This record gives sequence, C-alpha cells and structure tokens, in this order.
Amino acid sequence: QVRLVESGGGLVQPGGSLRLSCAASRSIFNFFRMGWYRQAPGKQRELVVYITSGGYTTYTDSLKGRFTISRDLTKNTLYLQMNSLEPEDTAAYYCQAVVDAATYWGQGTQVTVSS
Repeated sequence: QVRLVESGGGLVQPGGSLRLSCAASRSIFNFFRMGWYRQAPGKQRELVVYITSGGYTTYTDSLKGRFTISRDLTKNTLYLQMNSLEPEDTAAYYCQAVVDAATYWGQGTQVTVSS
C-alpha cells in the first residue's frame, strides 16, 4: 500500500505561480511512475505530467513550458511547479503513483486561478 498526500494548492491570481507537493508514505525510488492529473468541474480527469523511475518525463503538450515536474527521492516527495497560471488551470490536482502494477491516488488539492 502507498499513501499519497498532496499539498500546496490554493487561490492564485492569473499569471501567478504555485508549487504542489505529493508526499508518499514510503520510498519512491523504485516506483514505476508518478504523475500529476487534474480535473476541472464538469470535465474528465486529465494527465498533466508524469515521470518514470528513470527520470523520463511526459507532459501534456498544452502545459509544456509552464509546468515542471520534479522529485526529491530523499523526501519521498513529488512536486509540480506551475507558472504563468491561467483561469483555465483551475482544477483539483491529483497525484498518482504506479507501483508493482497497482495504481494509487492522493485525495487531491484544489487550485483556483482567479482575480
């Protein structure tokens, strides 16, 4: 079992930045993959970005350049740096981990971009 806890969401003005964190309950060193997804009201959950155990990243094209994924293996934590935020980025953001063919999700953290 893996527990994932997201934090760092909140209200931010357009053009602002936020950094989300996802703390895992155990070492993420050999996790097959970790990533961030988001779900806006009335829409399906969509991939933002993921990173493999080898450090390979895949971004949704429309977000490349504004969002950056990173991880700290010593802290068992995944991050999502979000810059130049737009109202369209408003959503609940979820952390996902794929470990030993099982998929785990965090509870989500809300990001609201509004003036």
